[in-house]
Amino acid sequence: MSGPRLGAHMSIAGGMPQAIARALSVEATALQVFVKSANQWAARPFADGEAEAFRRATRDADLLRHTLAHASYLINLASPAEALWEKSVASLRLELSRCHDLDIPWLVVHPGSHVGSGLERGIERVARALDRVLASVPDGPGVLLEITAGQGAHLGSRFEELAEILRRTERSDRVGVCFDTCHALAAGYDFRDAASYERTMGELDRTIGLDRLRGFHLNDSKGKLGSRIDRHEQIGQGQVGLEGFRLLLSDPRFADAAMVLETEKGDDLAEDRVNLGVLRSLVRR
Repeated sequence: MSGPRLGAHMSIAGGMPQAIARALSVEATALQVFVKSANQWAARPFADGEAEAFRRATRDADLLRHTLAHASYLINLASPAEALWEKSVASLRLELSRCHDLDIPWLVVHPGSHVGSGLERGIERVARALDRVLASVPDGPGVLLEITAGQGAHLGSRFEELAEILRRTERSDRVGVCFDTCHALAAGYDFRDAASYERTMGELDRTIGLDRLRGFHLNDSKGKLGSRIDRHEQIGQGQVGLEGFRLLLSDPRFADAAMVLETEKGDDLAEDRVNLGVLRSLVRR
């Protein structure tokens, strides 16, 4: 199937395979999941046969190469506090191992906050954390660093920061970037018309390399350009607008990338159906 591959973040309530069923119910061709509770350090063991059932379901749904996992929000790989940093490394290692068991190729993680210790120190902490984690799970999945909105002391709102982490990581062949449309706009990167889109993608290519873009979060933004406000909005109802999404979806360089919604929704997934319908209409246009 030629791209773009469009889907959404789906709940794993009821077991990992239920996320596949939810994705199929909205005709998704890409998927994102948590592999454990996003707001707890502990992880329940997979039930007997759960990982195998998930792998089988992703293959049957043609989602095997286009499923992302998102790491816990508690993880802070840039933390100057040794205890929290060690706990974050251990948690990311566990989640990457679970991705291996599930055949999920990429785990998305926020670089974290340096909490006032400084940009240089924070970048070095993230790079060392990635080295530890990737060495401990030597085969299989990789890590995608997500561009952030730039709130407070959080790293990753500038392409140069992500590029420097990649440069310092010993296993950079297993590290890429996830482009979040809401975060990028809030961080000050415009891509809402042809000229600004080419400028932003050109800058990203020069600093990081477009080949490093392995996943996308498609979220409109409540915050304005450069606001540093991380608040997602439904597609076409925020500051990004439809043209920015159309340009991204029509870019042949990302035709086979996983592109997933992270917008608010109810249990019936109605919002996902509407948003995916809007995105598909932009592709057809």
